[in-house]
Formats: sequence, structure tokens, C-alpha cells
Amino acid sequence: MNNWFKQNGTHLAIIAFFVVLCFVYFSPVLQGKRPAQSDVLQSKAMQKEIMEYKEKDGKGPLWTNQMFGGMPAYQIWVQYSYNVATYGIALVTKAFPNPVGTVLLLLIGAYFLFVVLKLNPWLAAAGAIAFSFTTYNFVLIATGHANKALAIGFFAPILASIILTLRGRYLVGASLTALFLALEIRANHIQMTYYLFLAILIYMGIELYQAYKNKTLPALGKAVGFLAVAVLLSVMVNASLLWTTSEYAKETNRGKSNLTNAAGKTESMSKEYAYGWSQGVGETLTLLIPDLYGGTTSIDRLVKPESNLYKAVSENLTGGDPANTQQAIGTLAGQYNMVEYWGGKPSTQGGYYFGAIICFLFVFGLFIVRSRLKWWILSVTVLFILLSLGKNFPFVSDLFFDYFPLYNKFRAVESILAVVGLMVPILAFLAVKEAQEGNIDQKVLIKKLTWSAGITGGFALIVAILPTLFFSFKTEIHPQILQALTQALQNNGGIAQKITDALVADRIAFAKADAFRAFLFIAVAFGILWALITKKMSMQLAYGLLGFAILIDMWQVDKRYLNNDKFKSKLELENTFTPRDVDTFISADKDPNFRVYDQSISTFNDASTTSFHKTIGGYHAAKLKRYDELISNQLSTSINQDVLDMLNAKYFITQDQKTGSYKMSRNATALGNVWLVKGVQFVKNSDEEMKAISSFDPKLEAIVDEKFKNQLDTTRLGADPTAFIKMEKYHPDHIEYSYSAPRDVIAVFSEIYYDKGWNMYIDGVQKPYFRADYVLRAAQLTAGNHKVEFKFEPKSYYTGEKISLAGSILLFAFLGLGFYTDNKKKKV
Repeated sequence: MNNWFKQNGTHLAIIAFFVVLCFVYFSPVLQGKRPAQSDVLQSKAMQKEIMEYKEKDGKGPLWTNQMFGGMPAYQIWVQYSYNVATYGIALVTKAFPNPVGTVLLLLIGAYFLFVVLKLNPWLAAAGAIAFSFTTYNFVLIATGHANKALAIGFFAPILASIILTLRGRYLVGASLTALFLALEIRANHIQMTYYLFLAILIYMGIELYQAYKNKTLPALGKAVGFLAVAVLLSVMVNASLLWTTSEYAKETNRGKSNLTNAAGKTESMSKEYAYGWSQGVGETLTLLIPDLYGGTTSIDRLVKPESNLYKAVSENLTGGDPANTQQAIGTLAGQYNMVEYWGGKPSTQGGYYFGAIICFLFVFGLFIVRSRLKWWILSVTVLFILLSLGKNFPFVSDLFFDYFPLYNKFRAVESILAVVGLMVPILAFLAVKEAQEGNIDQKVLIKKLTWSAGITGGFALIVAILPTLFFSFKTEIHPQILQALTQALQNNGGIAQKITDALVADRIAFAKADAFRAFLFIAVAFGILWALITKKMSMQLAYGLLGFAILIDMWQVDKRYLNNDKFKSKLELENTFTPRDVDTFISADKDPNFRVYDQSISTFNDASTTSFHKTIGGYHAAKLKRYDELISNQLSTSINQDVLDMLNAKYFITQDQKTGSYKMSRNATALGNVWLVKGVQFVKNSDEEMKAISSFDPKLEAIVDEKFKNQLDTTRLGADPTAFIKMEKYHPDHIEYSYSAPRDVIAVFSEIYYDKGWNMYIDGVQKPYFRADYVLRAAQLTAGNHKVEFKFEPKSYYTGEKISLAGSILLFAFLGLGFYTDNKKKKV
């Protein structure tokens, strides 16, 4: 044991340093505070019903009616108890306070990769800091994209494990690949996993070429065989998650449309939606100069008295009153999009900054690194940057969107830069390693180091001196903003011009400051590398100073997005969504499954109301496709009262725009949890079904697609005033009704149709049901007095969990065998 500590003392010291580093950066966690992450807060609101029943039953339900009328809980919160990776994720997120565990994962995982790449431990530590402190990781943490940040955290150890396998350490490499890939999948951000898969695919292509060239195909084939086993095990471990996600994805707004467009076609996610967040071509240079495009869509720096916009507004609009000036700037931002950011995205919480030093070293690596890893890194970097441009470079993006499997299932294509955020530091630190090893002539190294500094530092200096040489610092709609502002100021174009010019001047100032800052950091790094190459400085000192400079560079920029002000106490976070008087009143209604239509918020893009009620709205990136289509066609441009009635929207909430007070009204025509209709109108397809519900009486008739016609026997139907049906028991996964009818009847249930798990039973015997009114469940019920039950019993989950258990056991065995064999070889 003493020998083990002695052999690994440096690694343990570096990990201890990482722990201290995280607690210093996130010092508020020592006071019990946590970051106020908007997406996490929204997610907790979505989980309200799930957690209530989890506390009551000991297990969370697989379905929730809390938002969008009802949906599977798969992408909200599900307990995958038989998946060993569930407990691995919990170890990361629970062992340390949020977000310390996530950043530690990024640091330790990247350190493992750099050690596998045979870097000096302290240089590997610097590389880990460079990757982990990439601003995108901290923006994700700040906004609460926890799953995405976790998925990125497993990128590096997966790559490290694959490299070990390809080097001939088959068992230990493959078993670690299985472990980290299982954790990656369990992090449940398939988009990030998909992008990593693309990068690995390119890597394996390069390895195949080299193996063919060097006549080492048998060795590569053996490694690939072990990696295939690793992939199979990781998929088995996550069988329930992958199965349910795959099944659900086909029914969501990421899947195929049920309606035909103007061209008579049905489509998956539209390119416009997928490309909504595309990286700008010039904006890619924020990898080197962070606020070149203004930073975020905020006004934080604009409302400070030293800003040009503040001075212009104060002098020309508000007469110098500070409160009115800040309010006026807020109005300009809200009405005219006059914010710090001037790129083409709808909004942004922060850009992609890899670090000035890292960009400089990356270019240096392009000149001197001779490993074939360089060509992989360069290929991935160039391709992924082009793909991140989306609508701004459709030639490449459209090829992948139209032809590459599954690529068109993901939106916000700019997020593919998360993989580039790992590629760039790898090449950067391979360059430092190669420069230090002395295998390249010193004069050649200095020459190429100077070229690299000239390219990156020279560009930064040009921007610092002549920022408008390449950039306008104006949005595409700047002329329209100027025109609208002129009209709002009673055609006073002079004042409007002064205000817009002041905003542009502020953006220029931000860019100049960051460009000069980038130049200084590049100069510092150049000096350190020059001293290392010329033997003027020891390796240890050079690595330490380089790592410190990188940390200072990244730390300062990261603090713009995730600083101490972003942390709140537990009490403050719990009270983020506080009940209004109208919420308290509505909550007194003991009906277990009515819904609320909250018009005081962005109903279908805000989960705040779900903190208190089941709603027809909410927030989720993957809502059911049919419900999404219902929103677009019946509840967006105009409100169809009949649709609100059939969704059992029992209460409406509105807000007086003048006083800010809230008002609640009861919907007298809401149809309740279930009702009996007098007749059925059959339609040919979804288009006709959507058209039919635009004008119908849901209380009297059900609109049914004729593909369900064989489930009905209309000759046995008959309206009878004595027939009735009512809900007896409610559970998100199991709802019971009782009914009495002298003849067969058609019952429409105000429950969202999803046939991938919902089963209907009459007196314990499973019976068919069908879809009605585009999104609801309906059934023909036989005459008599009977009990009806709907149970959510998805085979994808329950069978998948059994497979997960088997996979988890095999994974443990594989890991044990891998480490036992590797340790045995070391002793020989």
C-alpha cells in the first residue's frame, strides 16, 4: 500500500489541488449556497408531481400529468434503479456540492486523458484546467444544463480508454471504455454523445488507414473487437434509458410530423428550428477573443454610468436621472434588442472561449506536432466548426442534416463546439510536450513559435487597434432598429443616431479590451515557451507558470458567466416560484386531475406554473409531437375554446398589464376528466382531424381517424341520459373509472394519447382503446356496470431494466477481469 501511494503521489497531489481549486472558485458552496440555475429551477417545477408520488410510493411514476396535458417522465426524471451508471452519476453529483462535482469530473477526466497521452503530470494538470475551464462548460453550469455538462465531462476519459485499447491494453482499456461510455449515456444528453461518436468515427477512420498502411490490421481488428464488446456492455447497462428514449423520440417534436405542409409532405424537425442557434462565421473568433461579439444578450455593462449608452440616454432622454436612465436602457433592450451581444443568434448566455494561450498553442501544434493525432484533431476541428455554423454555412450542414443518420434530430447545432473545446487543448499540449522533448531543432521551434504568436497575437493586436477593420459591431437589423427608434422619438433621427452609435461604441470597447487582453496572454505564453525551448527556464517552472497563466486567463472570463453573485441560499432557491393568491385559491380544489391555463406567462415555454398546478402548458425541449401540433394550430394564433374544454382547462389565470395584479376565472364549460359522447365523426387522416377539431362540440361528438374504425361497432352505440362515467382513483401511472350504461357508449378521457405503454383494462381484462380529438384517449365501453383502468406499463422500461441489470453485472465482471489481467502483466 505504501508503494502504491509513493508511485501515485503526484497524481493524488494534483487531484487534491483540483479539489481545492473547485472549492476556491465556488466558495459560496461552503456557506451552503448553490447556483441559481434557471433550467434546474424549471426542471424542479416540472418534477413536482413525480417527486410527490416518489415520496409517497418510494418510486417515481413513469408518466406525469403536470404539464402539456400529460407526457412520459423519461426526459424529466426517471429512476433507473438497475442501471449501475445511475449510481456513478449520483457519486459525481452528490458526493460534492453542486457544481463542484461536475467541474471535478471535467478536471480529473481530462487529466486522465493527458496522462494517457504521456504528458508530464503537471503539464497534464494544466491541460485539464484548459479544457475544464472552457467558458462553454461554465455557461452550461450557470444556466443549469447539468446533463449536458456531465456528458461533456465523460468525453476525455472515453477517449483515453479507447487510446489505451488501441495501444494493446485490450482488457483494461475496453473495460474502462465500457464504464465511461455507460456513464456518458446515463448522463442522458444524447446530442453530446452523438457528437462524440462522430469524432470517434473520424478517429477510427484514421487508425484504419494507418493500420492498412503499416500492415497492422490484425492488431487493430483485435482492439476494435474489444471496443465493440465495450459498446455492447454500455448499451446493455443503459437499455431501459435508450429504449424508452428511442421510443419516445419518435413521438416528439423531434420526430416526423403528423400533418402535411404546403408541399404535401410530412417532415421531422425543421431546419429553421434545428439551426436556430447557429454559430456566426465571424463569431467563431470568440474562441480567441471572448467578447468580440459582445458576450451575452444582457445589459449588465450598459447600465453602468461609464458606458457610452448610459451617457447618451442620460443626456438625451432622461435628463440625468439614474433610475430613469437604467429603466430606459431596459426598454431599449426589450423593444429594440439593444443589448451587448450583436451576433445572429436569438439570444445567448455566453460564447465559446477556448483561451488566448490555448489558441496560440493550437496553431503552434499545427506546425510542429508529428503524431497522427494531429490530423484527427484538425479534421474534427474543421468539420465541427463548419457544422456549428448551421444556417450560416448550409453547404456542409445541409449534407449532414439531410443524409447523415440521426443528425437532424438535434437542434442548437452550435453546441457541437463542445467537442472542439477538447480537441484544441489536446493539440495545444501535445505541442508543448513535443517542444520540450527536444527532438526538433531549436531554431526551427523558435521560428514556428514566432509564427504562431504572430498569427494569433497579431490578429488580436489588429482588433485592439483597428476593431472596425473587420467587424461592424452592428446586428443585421441595425438599420431597422435605427428607423424604429427614430419613429418612437417623434422622428428625431439625431438623438436616435446618437443612442445607436453609443451602443456600437460600447461593443467596440468590449472587443478592444478583450483583444488587447488576448494579445498580452499570448505574449506571456510566448515568453514562457521561448524560455523553455532555449533552456532559460526549467521544465517544472515553465509548466507551472504556463498552467498558472492559463488558469488566470480562463478564470477571469468564466467569472463573467458564473460568479459568486449567481449563488443563492437554499431558502432563496426554494422560494423561486412563490404561490400567488390565485394559486392558493386554485389549489383548494381537490379534483385530482384538472388543468390550468396560465395566460400571465409564456404558457408553452415556461414551467413556473407547474410548481403549483397541472397545466396545459409548461416547458420542455421534447414535448409530444401531436400536442405540439395542437398548440401551433389551436392555441397559438387564436384560442380554440373547445380545445381548452376537452383538455379540462378548469381555471384561467390572467394578469392586468397596468396594475400587475393576477385574476383567476373558472371555465364553466370544461368537460372534466371523462365524458360520454353521442356520436363519432370519422376522418381520413391527421390533417382532417386537425381541421375537424377547429370547429366541433367535444361534449357531443368525438373526432376519430378512420384507421381506428375497426375498434368501434357503431351499431351497438346509443345515447342514454342515465349513462354516466366518473374517475374513482388517480395516480399518474394508474387511473380508475367506474361507469354505468344500458347500451355501449363512447367515452372520451381527458388524458393524452400515448400508445407506447398505456393499457386499458375493463374489469381486469385488457381491452383496446383509440385516439380521439387529435390528442386524447377514447374507448367503446360495453353495456353494464364496470370498472375501467388505464395503466402505464411500458415494456421499453420494464424489460429494459432487466437488461440493464444483466449489463451492470457483466460490466463489473469485465472491469474486474481487466484490472486483474493488467495488474498481473505488470508483475511479470
